[in-house]
Amino acid sequence: MIGVIGCGALLASFVVSAILFGNVAAANRLHPGQPIPATVLFDFINVSSFKIQFAFLADQLSCLFLLIITGIGFLIHLYSTSYMHEEPTEHYGRYFAYLNLFVFSMLLLVLGANYLVMFIGWEGVGLCSYLLIGFWFKNDNYNYAAKKAFVMNRIGDLGFLLAMFWLLAKLGTVDYNQVFAKTALLSKTDITAITLLFFVGAAGKSAQIPLYTWLPDAMAGPTPVSALIHAATMVTAGIYMIARSNVLYSLAECTQHVIAIIGLATALFAATIAIKQNDIKKVLAYSTVSQLGYMFLGLGVGAYTGAVFHVMTHAFFKALLFLGAGSVIHAMHHEQDIRNMGGLKKYLPKTHLTFLLGCLAIAGIPPFSGFFSKDEILAAAYAHSPIYWGIGVATAALTAFYMFRLYATTFLGNFRGTHDQQHHLHESPAAMTIPLMVLALLSVSGGFAGVPEVLGGDHQLHGWLSGVITSEKTHHLEHSTEYLLMGVSVALAVLASVFAISRYSKKPELQEATGLGKVLQNKWYIDELYDAVIVKPLLKLADVLKNVVEKSGIDGIVNGVGKFVHYSSRQLRLLQSGLVGSYILVIVLSIVVLFLVFWNQSIILQFVQKIF
Repeated sequence: MIGVIGCGALLASFVVSAILFGNVAAANRLHPGQPIPATVLFDFINVSSFKIQFAFLADQLSCLFLLIITGIGFLIHLYSTSYMHEEPTEHYGRYFAYLNLFVFSMLLLVLGANYLVMFIGWEGVGLCSYLLIGFWFKNDNYNYAAKKAFVMNRIGDLGFLLAMFWLLAKLGTVDYNQVFAKTALLSKTDITAITLLFFVGAAGKSAQIPLYTWLPDAMAGPTPVSALIHAATMVTAGIYMIARSNVLYSLAECTQHVIAIIGLATALFAATIAIKQNDIKKVLAYSTVSQLGYMFLGLGVGAYTGAVFHVMTHAFFKALLFLGAGSVIHAMHHEQDIRNMGGLKKYLPKTHLTFLLGCLAIAGIPPFSGFFSKDEILAAAYAHSPIYWGIGVATAALTAFYMFRLYATTFLGNFRGTHDQQHHLHESPAAMTIPLMVLALLSVSGGFAGVPEVLGGDHQLHGWLSGVITSEKTHHLEHSTEYLLMGVSVALAVLASVFAISRYSKKPELQEATGLGKVLQNKWYIDELYDAVIVKPLLKLADVLKNVVEKSGIDGIVNGVGKFVHYSSRQLRLLQSGLVGSYILVIVLSIVVLFLVFWNQSIILQFVQKIF
């Protein structure tokens, strides 16, 4: 019943999203170029200086994301009904509650008609990622990974908040349409600062340098959670936000350079790490970081549609690859080290075929979906700078290499696991293989929504998003140049794939890496660097604040006041001796003092003079 409710909610959401998509398409045909009006529910904040409404906007961009989120989310929910069936009932229910809340938060993020509603969903996916990454909370390492994701996302969220406050201070609104209509009121400094701050938020949520280290550690959660985080929801939030804000970013040339450089650096850096990872989920995690870098490269060079297109195709093949990895882990009784696998092709035929199709898609081999979206970003990068294109193509070759290294080591060659594992190897049940088949079909055909003009297409996605993405930079390349760029990237991807298969199907890497390979295997020691430079100094500072400032300072003052009151009360209580004679003496002395105080001062002086 839990699975039925969890999956049913997503299936119903997908149906509603499809109806919304159809309505927007019909409105677009009847009134081409007309903006879609927002649906206002109520006034969220209404003060003298500004008013923020709780409103939803179902336009071309948000409807596209709705289909991706709910469609792939439903497949992941269906897959989870089988993958998580061994969990006790209370934890099984908790899992689906978290998963549903995750999708709800992402839908809120993409449907918001202003930055504040987006931010509510933005925080919601951050909370749900914390809950799902630490789902198996009895493992302290998983709790640490969840905490790491939560803290690093808060760093980015601070940038998002500051950008919103800046917009409110300058324009008095955070509504998309009003902000984009009032850009003339913002100075160049304002626009640069606001877009950079928003990018800080995007870098945290979408795992870009230097805030990317939480994403590989997010593998601590169940594998379907990894698929949901990496494919359809959380990590795409940053790309959505920048694509939605394309009017602002097109006016901030400096910010676009920063985005392109950081995106390209992230793509290359993560790809170098992925080539030496041995955990099947870690390879895919660093692959996600690298692919997100590609998307930010597209945003940085003004190819907003290309970046959104890659979000869509990446959602197909990355969900497929993660769920395929989950099928392998399920068959191997939770073994994740690819060095202990091999030869799974004959035991898991459906998983093998679908995983292979996912590898071909992410490697950019035509006519699979990844080829079209990646080629669009690379073409835009070449038009902006051939250096960007060169690094991008090198990264694409690395992508093909590490993905087919993963494929060959896992599915080809001889089985290297234990006899008990081999005895129990079996294909996953239908609830797991059906989502794999659907995603494989999407990974094969999804790219045809954006066939470029040079290949005889009309790029339907570009036409669909033209009403929202109004600041797209058009790149005019000669057809011969485009063919050459495609040929080079495809040739390098094919060569890298063939080399990886021939190398690792026969002699997989079973020993620990040495030299540079060890550095890559240890992820360039970035986590250790962060621990040494940031974490440990902060912990020492916290220790000083706790033991010196808190205990000796603040607690010392509070405790000192208490001790003074206690000591003084102990001395004062000595006056209560219980002797009646003492009390009479005190009464007489008190009367004399009062008599002297209230008597005329001149009479007192005369009395004293007579005595002395």
